[in-house]
Amino acid sequence: MQRDIQELISQMTLEEKAGMCSGLDFWHLKGVERLGIPSVMVTDGPHGLRKQKASADHLGLFDSVPATCFPSAAGLACSWDRELIRRVGVALGEECQAENVAVLLGPGANIKRSPLCGRNFEYFSEDPYLSSEMAASHIAGVQSQGVGTSLKHFAVNNQEHRRMSVDAVVDERTLREIYLASFEGAVKQSQPWTVMSSYNRVNGTYASENEFLLTDILKNEWGHEGFVVSDWGAVDERADALAAGLELEMPASGGVGERKVVEAVQSGRLSMEALDRAVERLLTIIFRAVDHRKPGAAYDPAEHHRLAREVARESMVLLKNERSLLPLSRGSHLAVIGAFADKPRYQGGGSSHIVPTQLDQPVEEIRKLADASGVVTYAQGYRLESDTADEALTEEAKRAAAAADTAVIFAGLPDRYESEGYDRTHLSLPANQIRLIEEVAAVQPKVVVVLLNGSPVEMPWIGSAQAVLEGYLGGQAVGGAVADLLYGEANPCGKLAETFPEQLSDNPSYLFFPGEGDRVEYREGIFVGYRYYDTKNVKPLFPFGYGLSYTTFEYTSLTLDKKQIQDTESVTVRVTVKNTGAAAGKEIVQLYVKDAESTVIRPAKELKGFAKVFLQPGEERTVSFVLDKRAFAYYNVDLKDWHVETGEFHILAGSSSQHIVLQDSVVVESTAALRKTYTRNTTLGDLLQDAAAREKAQGLLQAFQEASGFAAGPEDDHADMMAAMMKYMPLRALVGFSQGALTEQTLEDLLKELNHN
Repeated sequence: MQRDIQELISQMTLEEKAGMCSGLDFWHLKGVERLGIPSVMVTDGPHGLRKQKASADHLGLFDSVPATCFPSAAGLACSWDRELIRRVGVALGEECQAENVAVLLGPGANIKRSPLCGRNFEYFSEDPYLSSEMAASHIAGVQSQGVGTSLKHFAVNNQEHRRMSVDAVVDERTLREIYLASFEGAVKQSQPWTVMSSYNRVNGTYASENEFLLTDILKNEWGHEGFVVSDWGAVDERADALAAGLELEMPASGGVGERKVVEAVQSGRLSMEALDRAVERLLTIIFRAVDHRKPGAAYDPAEHHRLAREVARESMVLLKNERSLLPLSRGSHLAVIGAFADKPRYQGGGSSHIVPTQLDQPVEEIRKLADASGVVTYAQGYRLESDTADEALTEEAKRAAAAADTAVIFAGLPDRYESEGYDRTHLSLPANQIRLIEEVAAVQPKVVVVLLNGSPVEMPWIGSAQAVLEGYLGGQAVGGAVADLLYGEANPCGKLAETFPEQLSDNPSYLFFPGEGDRVEYREGIFVGYRYYDTKNVKPLFPFGYGLSYTTFEYTSLTLDKKQIQDTESVTVRVTVKNTGAAAGKEIVQLYVKDAESTVIRPAKELKGFAKVFLQPGEERTVSFVLDKRAFAYYNVDLKDWHVETGEFHILAGSSSQHIVLQDSVVVESTAALRKTYTRNTTLGDLLQDAAAREKAQGLLQAFQEASGFAAGPEDDHADMMAAMMKYMPLRALVGFSQGALTEQTLEDLLKELNHN
């Protein structure tokens, strides 16, 4: 339906306009009944719908309607599957339509700076490219159903500790290359209807009042067309936030926010034009939701549950499989051990907590797939509410394991270990689970550990396990998905979207997380995740991009369509991969780029492309990647833009960040030469690197050498020392060392010529 939004705005009073910029209640936007502007609903749930029932608590944390609980983002990202994530988004959009929800509050695209962040289960990756690609696919799927999304939490929200007051202090290059890049691709590719600002400050200013983030970058630079909504309760000063580019404050403020906006307009501190622009963005999205409403919409819970099972299978990562213990025989005797096998941890805590339409129990799903001759016994092993070992439960588990062919232990992190609102303090499993693994391994050599956790754990016990399957938080179908993988109904194909360190102190943010008081400094800079481990040559427990399969793959060729390009052009890279094993399977081909030689500090390699391919035994396929300027660029803070240095770049293909099997190179020529400014304190060595500058200064340098004695010959005993001193000598020193042969005026004239003044 065509509407004249400007006409509607012209008919609104100042109070009505201000009112539109605050929520009606906890979950609804305000409408204006006399003008036909409706109230619409938003609700939580990146991995499932969390719509509150009418009887819900006033904080909106409990008692929600049943909905499909898909794997959380930490698991979804390990699928590395854009189309699969889009299908999840479509299903979420269908459920939103059925419940008359206009905007689903997600996905979360914050970077996993530290594995301790309590909300990491809700975020995709430590890598901004992978994160933005996953988020873009999620957004596209949801919005294809006429339902909006809210990309969150913008920006630099990487911890729960003091999240509503902490100041995240980060340099601009790191901000651009890591923390904003995770959002940028999603905004540009999929245009989320809304973006949610985070609680924290960024370089001194609250994100909800940060004009640099919300207007300069998000709106003007990236071209975001929707509106910005605050995280719930994140607004400090409402009028300042609106002026900075935050259109909607949530939840309702009891009229406080509206009054502040009205007073700011009346006093002239906030222009009516700025308020009108905010209302226009709000109305555009509200009416878009109304126009895409599907009355009588419904979905098939059973079909969505089947999709949840497929997604969970695709997301789980096989970390270890010695002597091909997996897949298991359906006719074998299994001892299934661990409380999580009966009561699985399948989602995270806090605002994303879903009431599932059904929930698979792992031990029951394993029994369903076992042959008639197979035996499946269960032992609880440990108590979820305690970290202390229960001797009776431990002994029961040992007896069950000793009598079986294989023991499958379900372990992981209880709800109390990780949640929105607080961070973890260590990477360990509960002590009773560690002891259980070690005790069972002492009586049964064939041990499979299935992990259910939202973020990495240390594994000092890994030598006691012959196989390890990382299940993350696999959603309501986690039990069926695990059973499918254990018995070979499906072939594991997930790969880690984050690094698992050997120990917490190996993490690059270790010394600086979570900061001091209300200040956290991102001193590790761009070296987040594998960028640090690979560059510093620190061996992780499991590297970024790692994951095993029941088959094997061979990379047979890597070709480039060009060997030299300008940075305004692109290069197409083709990689051929072959299934050399006996089972059908999927491989995730990863493409990294390395700057062979750079004048700025850069990581050893950066992910710039990936593709997931399904191959039958003996089948091979060629996948293509297109690399443009951004694949080779770093963010230049002086240019305020992305810049490519002319030179050679290595193109690396492999199965993880630390398993590169093929490589080639391309020469990229920069079309944006950096204009150098020379001063009295420019070093002689820097000047000599520039051929044009060297030519202009040749006469002066010759006169200096003759007068100063800094012209040692190559056979001189002090030649190396003299050359080093000359290299790092500031130009101003030439005057003093020349014994009057050069003057201040001579130097000033040279600088004018060099700088084209």
